[in-house]
Amino acid sequence: MDQIAPLLVDPAAWVALITLIVMEVVLGIDNLVFISILTNKLPEENRGKARRLGISLALILRLLLLAALSWLVGLTAPVFSLPYTPAPDAEGHLPFELNFSWRDLILIAGGLFLVWKATTEIHHNVDPHPAEKSSSVAARVGVNFAATIVQILLLDLVFSVDSILTANDMTDHLPIMVVAVIIAVGLMLAASGPLAAFINRNPSVVMLALGFLLMIGMVLIADGFGAHVPKGYIYTAMAFSAFVEMLNLTARRRAKARGTAEH
Repeated sequence: MDQIAPLLVDPAAWVALITLIVMEVVLGIDNLVFISILTNKLPEENRGKARRLGISLALILRLLLLAALSWLVGLTAPVFSLPYTPAPDAEGHLPFELNFSWRDLILIAGGLFLVWKATTEIHHNVDPHPAEKSSSVAARVGVNFAATIVQILLLDLVFSVDSILTANDMTDHLPIMVVAVIIAVGLMLAASGPLAAFINRNPSVVMLALGFLLMIGMVLIADGFGAHVPKGYIYTAMAFSAFVEMLNLTARRRAKARGTAEH
């Protein structure tokens, strides 16, 4: 409590809190889209429960990671290297080195999982009526409640490691990070239902969201290999694509309304 009281009257602490909340919300968009797509495959009566349980467990996971922050920071230390002789650029700088930390390995594994999951879902959306004999165990597990929760937690682990390490670079105060995580996850929980319903009503938005997940997976893999892509570029591209899709949805609704009025 003695550490929290000075933060309440420190303007810099409030600025750090607001900045962290915004960052957590922005980074949580990827996770929320993934949760919406996963839970929409469940029976309708289980979707809300799966979203609430998955996000609540994700909050507990993030708080546990914050409690183990000193251990988490140690994940950035290289654990092994691969022999690699990169060609220098025009200024003589090396593009990147193949030194891998546990953080890098987590990002690569999470990126591969996202690429696999997005590719699988795109296939199911393009070919929604596969032959019955081709149904695999993975496809059946994909609509299972427990498997959905596990997948939500696995992906949240990947995003949590990245976001918490980023937050640690922005502030040294653990209470600020805890409050920012709780508020951001609360906003995710509030937005999860409307977002999932919107995605479910608009098939074209589902494909756009899967495209986002595929892109994010590739970015995570690249980041794990040391090729950092500024997140501002990623979210700007996503926002522009979402804006164009909103224009398309508006145009389709107006065309449908005019057709109904004419008849």
